[in-house]
Amino acid sequence: MTLDHFRKYCLSFKGTTEELPFDEDTLVFKVVGKMFALCNMMSFEFCNLKCDPEKAINLREEHTEVTPAWHMNKKHWNSVSFTGDLSDKQIEEWIADSYKLVVKNMPKKLREQL
Repeated sequence: MTLDHFRKYCLSFKGTTEELPFDEDTLVFKVVGKMFALCNMMSFEFCNLKCDPEKAINLREEHTEVTPAWHMNKKHWNSVSFTGDLSDKQIEEWIADSYKLVVKNMPKKLREQL
C-alpha cells in the first residue's frame, strides 16, 4: 500500500478529515473529530487502526504484521505493518472496520449527520 492509496481510501469515508495534530509527520484521519486511522508520512511503514478488543487480539495472533499500537490504548488500537504479506484489500477492510467502529460509538445525533 502506498501513502497516496492509504490517504485516498481513508478520505473516501463520509465525514472524514485529515489533520496533523501531533507533528508535521503524523497524519491523522478523523470522522466528526474522532480518530480512526493514523500513520507517519515520512517512513510510512505502518498505520494505527481502531479495533474491537476481541478482534484485536485475534488479528495479533493470526498476523505477524498486526501488533498492539505504540503510544495508543493497546486494548483498542492495532498497528498494521505495510511491509509484510497483507494485501491492500485486507488493510482496506480493517480501515473500514475502524471507521465503522468509531461511527457506531458516536451519539445518535452525530451518526445521523453522516
